[in-house]
Amino acid sequence: MASSPFVPSPVRRPVRRPVSRPVTATVVLAVCALALTSCGSSDPDDGTGSGSGSGTEKAGGTTTVTDVTGTKVEIPAAPERVVALSEMDLDSALALGVEPVGLTAGRGQKGAPAYLADQAKDIPVVGAVTGPDVEKVVQADPDVILAGQLADKQVLAQLRKIAPTVVTIDAAKSWKTSLELTGKALGRTNEAEKFLTGYDTKAAALKKDLGAGASVSVARYSAKGTAVMQQGVFVSDVLKDLGFERPGIQSEKGEGHSTPISEENLKEIDGDWLFIGTLDPGTSDSQLLAALGKKAAYRQLNAVRDKHATVIDGSKWTSLGGAQAAVSVLDDIRKAMVK
Repeated sequence: MASSPFVPSPVRRPVRRPVSRPVTATVVLAVCALALTSCGSSDPDDGTGSGSGSGTEKAGGTTTVTDVTGTKVEIPAAPERVVALSEMDLDSALALGVEPVGLTAGRGQKGAPAYLADQAKDIPVVGAVTGPDVEKVVQADPDVILAGQLADKQVLAQLRKIAPTVVTIDAAKSWKTSLELTGKALGRTNEAEKFLTGYDTKAAALKKDLGAGASVSVARYSAKGTAVMQQGVFVSDVLKDLGFERPGIQSEKGEGHSTPISEENLKEIDGDWLFIGTLDPGTSDSQLLAALGKKAAYRQLNAVRDKHATVIDGSKWTSLGGAQAAVSVLDDIRKAMVK
């Protein structure tokens, strides 16, 4: 694994320490009491700044990390039991060689995102995209909680009663910033820097091999229709690193994670290449292609006519993303576009 700078470090398995039932019960009661009283109170640990994850300060076996909200969080210098409350947190932890003891299900998934399923198959689910199950987080007995982009102050206050909680995803949803902050929180700063250096090297090599800039569209298909990925989301940041143009509204920042587009307007996003996927784990590539092939609006796209349409893993390309997802997207693009 050492031969490649962006291959995840050997996974550090969490210490399986027994959970003290009296302590756990006390925490649950505290959380329940907090849930009943937090509506009219403020938590002193809640930060209101917009920091970007400053450096750490070690003292007495702990590390102080400033998360993306500006909150200073004191955590064990090398936490062993990590709960990851977003797809990006799970990706980052695994990329840095740490196996969490709890995860939240990916967007449209029952468990970890499909591209991380093998690495995360033994990790219990403690929540969903909509939020964590606080009781399950308590049962995971974490040393530190990676809270992704969680903004609910009441839920954050509950989580901070369980373990030190770090909000890791900034307003720009930058996977690079999140990886750096996660590296600091988990005592793996060097691993994070090594990963980012490897990614930059790989992206630069691919950009050179791709040659002149091309226009690329990324879409997600479901029974509800088609949605495209605009600026301000994970995959658009990766495509920007490669210098691609994005047709139509994809060149603009979207209001949400993805933007629905009618079949009548698909021509507006027609480019040199189309990458399209689904979040439905029960839909195979051939089934998706068959469904799209029946639609005249898709058949008329230049990318489809030129055989430049590629089915991709929607859980990787069109969801929250992360460090390993970024490297894997580079691999997908090389396979599809480099002769």
